[in-house]
Amino acid sequence: MKKINVGILFGGKSTEHEVSLQSAKNVIDALDKDRYDVTLIGIDKSGRWYLNDKSQFMLNSSDPKRIALNITNKNVAFVPGAESKQMLCISDKSLCKNIDVVFPILHGPYGEDGTVQGLLKLANLPFVGAGVLGSAIGMDKDVTKRLLRDAGIPIAKFVVVYTWEREKINFISVSRELGLPLFIKPANAGSSIGVSKVNNEADFVNALEKAFEFDNKVLIEEFVQGREIECAVLGNQAPIASGIGEIIAQRDFYSYEAKYIDESGALLKIPANIPDKLVKAIQKMAITTFKILGCEGMARVDFFLTTDNKLLVNEINTIPGFTNISMYPKLWELSGISYSQLIDRLIQLALDRHARDKRLKTSIDELL
Repeated sequence: MKKINVGILFGGKSTEHEVSLQSAKNVIDALDKDRYDVTLIGIDKSGRWYLNDKSQFMLNSSDPKRIALNITNKNVAFVPGAESKQMLCISDKSLCKNIDVVFPILHGPYGEDGTVQGLLKLANLPFVGAGVLGSAIGMDKDVTKRLLRDAGIPIAKFVVVYTWEREKINFISVSRELGLPLFIKPANAGSSIGVSKVNNEADFVNALEKAFEFDNKVLIEEFVQGREIECAVLGNQAPIASGIGEIIAQRDFYSYEAKYIDESGALLKIPANIPDKLVKAIQKMAITTFKILGCEGMARVDFFLTTDNKLLVNEINTIPGFTNISMYPKLWELSGISYSQLIDRLIQLALDRHARDKRLKTSIDELL
C-alpha cells in the first residue's frame, strides 16, 4: 500500500513558535513510519518557510528554553493547482515534493488563526484541523465569547478594548463591573502569552500595556473562582468528546512558564475527580461549543467549574498542544486512543473533509 506523504508545518511567526517546535517533535515521533512519509516544513520567526531534514530539523530539542528551528538553505512555497498537491523549493526549482495532506502544528497567530488554512485551501491541499472560519473564530477570544453567549453557552463576563480606545478605559468603572481580581489578555494569542492577573490600578495599567504589545484588541475578564477543566474533541460532522482532565496551577495562574518551562508549575490530573453526571455535561457542552464555533478535526475546550458546580466555557484551542505534557493527546490516551492512533484519525479526518469539499461545484460552467 502506497505511503501517505504528510507535510508537517511547524515553528511559525508567533509568540508560540517554541511551543510549536515541541509539539512537532512529538507528532513526528508518533507517526507510523510504515504508513507515512514525512516532509518537514519549518517556518522561522520572520515567516520564511524552509524544507528541513528529519535528522536535524531543530536545535536544543530537549531544552524548552533554548529550542530553535534549524534554518536551511531550501526555501519553500506552495504551487496552487487543481490536482498538483505540490510544494516547490524555490532555492532548487528541480526539487518538488508531492504532498498528500498537511498537518499544521502552528500555535497562535499566523498558523492557528485561519491564515495558513486559507493558503492550504487555495493550494487544494487537505489539512488537519479546523477550516478557515473555525480557525479564525477560535483564535479571537472576543468573537468566540460573543458567539457562545448568543447561543446560550455560559461564559465569564468580559469587556473588550481596542488600542485606539485605550485612553477611554477606566480602572474604577471596569473593576466595578467585573470585580477584583480580574484578568487582562490579548484577544488573539494563546499559551497565556501577555496575560496578567490584576489586583489594583497599578496592575491594571501595566497589564494593559503588556497585552497591547501582542494584539490591537484586549479582553478584560472577571476572575472565576473554581477549577480549570479541559475536554478534547475529535471529528468532523459527528465529533466525539474525550474523558476529562484538570489543570491544578501551582502558581498564581496557569502561565506560559507553568505550561511549558517549569515542570512543577502545574499538576495535570487525568482523569479529573468529577462525578459521572458532570462528566457527561462537560462532554456535551464541549461538543456543542465545537459545533457552534464551526470547528472540525480537533479542538480542546477549556472550562471553569465553579465551587457550586456551574460550568463556564473559557476558550477553545483549534490546534492544541502536542508536547510531552499537553492535555489533548493525554486525554485521548485516557479515552483509549493512543498517540499514534490519534494522528491516524486526524489525518483521515482531513482527507475525508477534502474529499467531501471536492464534490462541491466551483464553476458556473458545471451548471450549464
